[in-house]
Amino acid sequence: MSTILTIPLIKHYFRYRYAFFKWRCSLTLTRKLCLSFCMACFTGLLAQIRIHLPFTPVPITGQVLGVLLSGVICGGVFGMISQIMYVGLGVLGMPWFAGSKVGITYLFTSPTAGYLVGFIIASRVIGEYTDKYIKARTFFSQMKLMLLGMVIIYFFGAVGLALSMKLDFYSTMVQGVLPFIPVDLIKVLIAASISSSILPKASYNDEVDK
Repeated sequence: MSTILTIPLIKHYFRYRYAFFKWRCSLTLTRKLCLSFCMACFTGLLAQIRIHLPFTPVPITGQVLGVLLSGVICGGVFGMISQIMYVGLGVLGMPWFAGSKVGITYLFTSPTAGYLVGFIIASRVIGEYTDKYIKARTFFSQMKLMLLGMVIIYFFGAVGLALSMKLDFYSTMVQGVLPFIPVDLIKVLIAASISSSILPKASYNDEVDK
């Protein structure tokens, strides 16, 4: 009996994950922007999950999970736009940066501002490859993409941290990269698990099968 019920459920699951991305590609510009805004809000909500470390101004936050998934959910361009919305609205006064800091001054003076730049670029890269290549949608391929996204975030974050606080390479790595790797690997695993489970393994918008 359970087998009889399971087979239709699996068929529905494959059909719905394909239908979602087919629907996403056919959205009007306004609705795509609305979807991007939803992911910006999701990132902002996760940013409120934070743990401050005594030796660095960079906190552990949940927002990276939203960044990694934004390109998958919204696509490359609109995933990037979702993070531009997140950063832009935060600069304009939306209190959703980690620690509820706001304003243009924060963007240019905060030691963590470089990570925000990394968010924008990482979401675009992850979304672009996921959109274009069918084989990029398996679990291990998504793991690689999410890890690449983390490297991008670390790079821009470390550069911003070093410039704002005038740190050498060793101090930058200790304060801006190394302490976050274990937790971020968990986020990468979660993001890849979610994305690979919802991504269709067949073309939904004339993608390349390689």
